Amino acid sequence: MQTPWGDIEVADAHVHFFSPNFFLSLASLCQKTPDALEGILGWQFPLQPEELADSWVSELDRHGVARAAIIGSIPGDEHSVIAAVKRHPKWFYGYFMLNPTAPDAMERVERALAAGLRGVCLFPAMHCYSIQDARLKPIFETIARRKGAIIFVHCGVLTVGVRSKLGLATPFDLRFSNPIDLHAVALEFPNVNFVVPHFGAGYFRETLMLADLCPNVYLDTSSSNSWVKYQAGQLDLTGVFKRSLDILGPSRLLFGTDSSFFPRGWHCKVFDSQVEAMQKLGATAADAKLILGGNLTRLLQG
Repeated sequence: MQTPWGDIEVADAHVHFFSPNFFLSLASLCQKTPDALEGILGWQFPLQPEELADSWVSELDRHGVARAAIIGSIPGDEHSVIAAVKRHPKWFYGYFMLNPTAPDAMERVERALAAGLRGVCLFPAMHCYSIQDARLKPIFETIARRKGAIIFVHCGVLTVGVRSKLGLATPFDLRFSNPIDLHAVALEFPNVNFVVPHFGAGYFRETLMLADLCPNVYLDTSSSNSWVKYQAGQLDLTGVFKRSLDILGPSRLLFGTDSSFFPRGWHCKVFDSQVEAMQKLGATAADAKLILGGNLTRLLQG
């Protein structure tokens, strides 16, 4: 992609894969038909995971994005992401959401990794467990043995826009969302690379403390980062990047958009705002190459 620093291979570290199963799950929760839900949201519902994968490849190619990490966005939807990765292996890295308290959690992890997926996505506040829960230890041990695999841990404020739009409750428990809880785990498993999205989504100070103490913790820059409204003082996106770069350096930031649905597609405004913030800070071409894609590629290729 052409950027202010020249041609850079951009890789998006955070794209939600809203599969047919995702929409069927929403329709069931709302007690509406998929057609009715499509009319309410104004979103395009894919008929097959392969169809959605094709749409994302066309969209990424149109914007000059070389690759993306796609996230299965409900537990149990690994097969949708696996189908997409198998169809377009040069375009996608596959992540999947896991509820580690489910009785079949380890079976799901092993099957997903064997099928080529790279990221296990944990949402402690959503599924109400501590990241330090002993039930997660076998998952961390498994990832520690796999080159090119990561653990994604959502911390901070957790909102699901589509649920709010549909009037669905979001019974998430923020007691389990503090990134400080990840500190002991990251120290115990130094060979596991952990990714915390959205700069910690409101726990920015705590996330920086965690990353400063644990070199195996990476931050993903995705979304509009509206959580800055919770910060004291006049912190903006440029300030967020500055503090992150001061503490982590450019080698542990992963550019992401949090793109999710069609017809909006790839969220280029997020890319533009992050590029602008990096420009204001005088980021070098070498720094931009790492943040905009090089770091993700290094992590996931092992």
